[in-house]
Amino acid sequence: MPRKLSGFISRMGRRHQALLVLLSVLLFAVGILPLEVQRRIVNDATQGASLNAILVLVAAYLALVLSEGGIKLVLNVYRGWIGEVAIRWLRMVVIDAGERHAEGLTTVAEGIEMSIVLAEAEPVGGFVGTSISEPVLQAGVLLAVGSYMIYLQPLLALAVIAVFVPQAILVPVLQGLINQRVKTKITVMRHLSEEMVDHSSPKSPKHQAARVQRLFSTNMSIYKLKYSLNFLMNLMFQLGYAGIFALGGYYVITGKIEIGTVVAFIAGLNKVSDPWGALVDWYRDLRVTQVKYELIRDASALDQRPSSGGAN
Repeated sequence: MPRKLSGFISRMGRRHQALLVLLSVLLFAVGILPLEVQRRIVNDATQGASLNAILVLVAAYLALVLSEGGIKLVLNVYRGWIGEVAIRWLRMVVIDAGERHAEGLTTVAEGIEMSIVLAEAEPVGGFVGTSISEPVLQAGVLLAVGSYMIYLQPLLALAVIAVFVPQAILVPVLQGLINQRVKTKITVMRHLSEEMVDHSSPKSPKHQAARVQRLFSTNMSIYKLKYSLNFLMNLMFQLGYAGIFALGGYYVITGKIEIGTVVAFIAGLNKVSDPWGALVDWYRDLRVTQVKYELIRDASALDQRPSSGGAN
């Protein structure tokens, strides 16, 4: 197995990753256009434009939305296929290593092999499909929408940018704490698998019950950290909407901007909330997958060493 996660991703196909990146660029390029069409529809409607002109804009908006949805469908299916190919490869590597060294495998190694094949390979392999295209897509959407907002009204854009500053600080800190618990969880799950294979220990039921309880406590700790971060992110976005309503309302009253600009900013913040959340989720997955991949790599290397005659 490649030493690093990046090497594993590259081994699964650079050409596929390049095609995913191209689809991602196309998707965020198409995705920014509906915001401008929405703004023009609202402004034309409030400025007395003809019904035909508005209907043309509505038709253009629907065509853009349909195109965006179609590209996203192709991208997601393609990602899923690449992820499944990577999962299959990981599972076969572990199974083949076990078969080649079946005589030297201890019950500990057999338990780890079972855990990797049944549970650990799927999230690691599944990450391959989104490893490069996801940050390109979501960062592209953020940059495109952010640039559009700055073009429309720089001060209103600052209210939106302020939403992300606290999150950019909190996410790495909390994710580091989550990673520690993920590593503990995987280690405990492997011990569970080991003892399910080896029933020789008279204290096995007691040990297994303690491990199950530790898994419960570890998972609850992960949930608390994860959903606390989600709560803070949602709060920041709501404060962003409040800033747009307050500052945008003032600008509309004083005649500095049109009502369509405020609508565009509201739609823009709504549009960037999903890619920002997806980018945070990708970062979480990256950090967690790095931990999981290293554990699988180390376990696979251990399986391929000659047995020393005893279990760890």
